[in-house]
Amino acid sequence: MKLGILTAPFPDAPLADVADWASAAGFETLEIACWPRAAGPTRRYAGTSHIDVATLSETEGREIVAALADKGLSISGLGYYPNPLHPDPAHRAAVIDHLKTVIVAAGRMGVPVVNTFCGGDASKHVDANWQEALAVWPDIVAHAADNGVRLAFENCPMIFSVDEWPAGHNIAYSPQIWRRILEAFDGAIGMNFDPSHLVWQMIDAARFIREFGPHIIHAHAKDLMIDRDGLYERGILSAGMGWQVPRMPGLGEVDWNVIFSGLYRAGYDGPIVIEHEDRRFEGDDDRVKRGFLLARDVLRPLVK
Repeated sequence: MKLGILTAPFPDAPLADVADWASAAGFETLEIACWPRAAGPTRRYAGTSHIDVATLSETEGREIVAALADKGLSISGLGYYPNPLHPDPAHRAAVIDHLKTVIVAAGRMGVPVVNTFCGGDASKHVDANWQEALAVWPDIVAHAADNGVRLAFENCPMIFSVDEWPAGHNIAYSPQIWRRILEAFDGAIGMNFDPSHLVWQMIDAARFIREFGPHIIHAHAKDLMIDRDGLYERGILSAGMGWQVPRMPGLGEVDWNVIFSGLYRAGYDGPIVIEHEDRRFEGDDDRVKRGFLLARDVLRPLVK
């Protein structure tokens, strides 16, 4: 295993500067955020572009890989997490087009994994969304295969705000849907596993890893705390809004011994990438780094 970070919380720092700090801090791998380079508002924890994939040549891509290797860093994957099942056709087309560009960039760089979302229309039932997925994803999966890249869906429901309620913006969150994904795409899509999303859904993490461990090809380390007062006020039908609180590993309710025990037993030996979404460690780069270092010290004894 290699312990690393997702670069998204450093939107204004060049990739080289992020890499210098990560290497000096003892991290071994980076998931590089690859949103489009465009002005305007972005979703929280989205919009960072550490590689301009739209203009990246194969030579430039290989130079990035070599420069990171000189710092003792590998690339765990390129990360772009949009909504490819968005109900607005123009938005859907734009994000799929950029996702395909990220896939081409990964192929040029020799990076084998692109992390993303399956997507979802919050106004539709999960089964209707699944039919949309069956129409949209085969072409993207084929494009990834043509570029020597494997896609990894994160198991995040994407329900954090009222515009994402009630069904969320990503349907690849439950065992039921993951069985469908694995059957329909015959291993072409793997899982970017994030245990924090199981906590508030009351999904048994150990059982989940036992079933899906062989299909995990990338892993995020993020914790989650349930605000019991918020849960009391809003109830479970609020789908976590107002009571699911992302935290740095070690500060929430994920049992990391259970998670790593399950991953090792499943034979997982891939990257463990810390995903920073903890508001307690925001505001400037120093606070963000403090959060990453705290998580590093919690996880390092388990990453071998």
